[in-house]
Amino acid sequence: MAVTILGDKDFEKVPPLKNKVLRVNLNNNIYGTFAEIGAGQETVRHFFRAGGASGTIAKAMSAYDKDFSDAIYGVEDDGRYVTEKRLKKMLSHEMKLIEDRISRYKQPDKIFFTYANTVATIDFAKKYKGHGWVGIRFQISPEGEFNEIILHVRFHENDARLQQLTLGTLGVNLIYGAFYKHDNPKNLLRYLYDHIDQDQIEIDTINFSGPQFEHVDNRLMSLQLVKNGMTEAVMFDAKGNNILPAALLYKKNVLALRGSFRPVTKVNMDMFEKAYKMFVEANRVNEKKTEAIFEITLSNLRAEGDIDEEDFMARARLLGSLGQTVMISNFKEYYRVVEYFSNYTKERMGLVMGVNNLIDIFDTSYYRHLSGGILEAFGKLFFKDLKVFLYPMKDSKTGEYTTSDNLKVHPRMKELYKFFKLNGKVLDIENYDPAITDIFSREVLRMISDGEKGWEEMLPEGVSELIKSRNLFGYQPSALLEADK
Repeated sequence: MAVTILGDKDFEKVPPLKNKVLRVNLNNNIYGTFAEIGAGQETVRHFFRAGGASGTIAKAMSAYDKDFSDAIYGVEDDGRYVTEKRLKKMLSHEMKLIEDRISRYKQPDKIFFTYANTVATIDFAKKYKGHGWVGIRFQISPEGEFNEIILHVRFHENDARLQQLTLGTLGVNLIYGAFYKHDNPKNLLRYLYDHIDQDQIEIDTINFSGPQFEHVDNRLMSLQLVKNGMTEAVMFDAKGNNILPAALLYKKNVLALRGSFRPVTKVNMDMFEKAYKMFVEANRVNEKKTEAIFEITLSNLRAEGDIDEEDFMARARLLGSLGQTVMISNFKEYYRVVEYFSNYTKERMGLVMGVNNLIDIFDTSYYRHLSGGILEAFGKLFFKDLKVFLYPMKDSKTGEYTTSDNLKVHPRMKELYKFFKLNGKVLDIENYDPAITDIFSREVLRMISDGEKGWEEMLPEGVSELIKSRNLFGYQPSALLEADK
């Protein structure tokens, strides 16, 4: 049986947030439990106060004490409580109780849900602002399979009470969205910020699962988080699974390569592989505790105008096929990338870049918005033991290579550049492959779209086959047939 949805006209005079709550409460079919740990019972409070909750709320609880929580949900191997694994245990446990205790024979029309959160609000010293996991497991029809939405949040407010209130509003938006906006996940994502300012809370990871979302690619959902300003960066692994940045980067050495990867070429992989070897061979770098990140900026994705999601997915699939972790960020300047990584790790960092990128770093026009200008940016960029691994650039006319030794920056920046160069902050990638330095992504892209031959040899092994099998970047087999004629 489908959910009976009350019309908007029934709630025209009700305040917006209460509108959402009542629409759930007054639906005779929706029935479930609330389990909230770490920030009071701020979400369920809205449902109790709105009225009509007796047919909706099966149970509301907060296993606040750690020993009591362990007795209910079990002990975690790492001893932590604010984790995705803990949240999933809560959802599974509470949903099993509903199914065990509520007879389908007596309640044939009920659709079950369990909402849960496990959070840590700001500490007393106000040093750590707090974070948490929030999720809902729900049906959209009786006897239907369960769907799940799980997200991670970071608090930005400096008061625990305000954080609790914000979390409660977010919880209402999530529950309402699960039942009434599940057919449009992109809209559901935006509506999570209804009645919440974006500077109050950040959503940096979200995953949709279940039959209702079988056609949802969570990488696209990650892209929406950055595009909508809900977070500044997201990450996903080679299999396309969204990753919590803090979990991936915690106490890790980080090597990052920024590019368009449209498509990823042999040059990109040569840059990465040679730089990675230099990075891990440096002192105090443990390869087992090192993460390599391929970064694509939002401005790069918008280079051709509005973000083309198919184009984005093409890049993501190709990098994933090469086993790489991808980060989508809203960072135009490199120092902001380093600042972001520094939020999660104090270990060594490296940036892999071409000559033009390094020249741009020394362009003062990029830092006019900073009160301290380029010196402030460089203080943030190089204050730690960060190194730049520079890939040479070949002059197509003369055949000469530009390296860190003959690179030309603005005359006013010459002495500053020398300072970083002499202090070992800029290292040349010396064992590069000269046979591939003439390869450029934009030329490969043109050849693909124009149906020219020979671009396959410019890409890493297996990439051209994937482009052809999925017709990525405008590849058309018929164009090649016409070219043969």
